[in-house]
Amino acid sequence: VQLMESGGGLVEPGESLRLSCTASGFAFSQYVMRWYRQAPGKERELVAYITGAGETTDYADSVKGRFTISRDNAKNTVYVQMNSLKPEDTAVYYCNVLWFRRNYWGQGTQVTVSS
Repeated sequence: VQLMESGGGLVEPGESLRLSCTASGFAFSQYVMRWYRQAPGKERELVAYITGAGETTDYADSVKGRFTISRDNAKNTVYVQMNSLKPEDTAVYYCNVLWFRRNYWGQGTQVTVSS
């Protein structure tokens, strides 16, 4: 199982970013995919998840209405569109899959929101 995130960067408050996570090594369309983030000095927290066919999504309260998770099963890729970014969104963002009772993570992509 391999997960590779991309799309992070430095943006100003109020701007947008779209993160991507490309997966390989498992039947992507059959698994829930999750985005987590970890800010310096804080625990890793769940940001959003999406079920295999994309029929169900959910979000942390802190990002509801601003972030949208989606997936393209033909491309084995999950996305998170992040709008109206705030400084408190600054973190390393990771995608995750639970496969055969083991958590797999990508290397993470840094998102920094600062003026």
